[in-house]
Amino acid sequence: MRALKLIVGLLVAVTIIVFGISLFLPKDFDVSRSIEIDAPPGLVFDQVDSFRNWDAWSPWLAQDPTIKNTFSGAESGVGAKVSWTSQDSGAGSQTITLSERPSRIETRLDLGDMGQPGASFSFAPDGVGTLVTWGLRGTAPGPLGGLFAVFFDRMLGPVYEDGLSRLKRVCEDKASGDAANAEAGPEPGTD
Repeated sequence: MRALKLIVGLLVAVTIIVFGISLFLPKDFDVSRSIEIDAPPGLVFDQVDSFRNWDAWSPWLAQDPTIKNTFSGAESGVGAKVSWTSQDSGAGSQTITLSERPSRIETRLDLGDMGQPGASFSFAPDGVGTLVTWGLRGTAPGPLGGLFAVFFDRMLGPVYEDGLSRLKRVCEDKASGDAANAEAGPEPGTD
């Protein structure tokens, strides 16, 4: 009985300490990852500017096949919106709020009780390719928000790296296909 009281006391103490520490931690988070893609900025920009293209490179779709996307608003650019439902990942939506071709895209996510962080993509010319940076900023909600904010980079960073690697493959395949088509010239009978 004494051991049980000691264990319960320790659990209560640890819980109080965790909550106490979390209350004093900043709840703001900022996660970003970058990758060099051997494709022109306009081509890479176009793959991100329409949520319909994300099926080819989204790290979340690769991890969770139960995600069902619904598209609304504009086809691409400002006002384009994707809403999703999932047995494993829950529900939410993302809307493009800024689209400056070929350099920047900003979006607003709506994750319900989990908040409304802002995401961004920047596309900078880098030699013959593009340096793409994908970021997410926001404030973690709830009493444990500070604790979550501390670990956000470690949790989300690898997912962004995976998504950027997938985007790189898609864009470089498309760029090499476009180059091959340009070298081949017009198809016979299309002039």
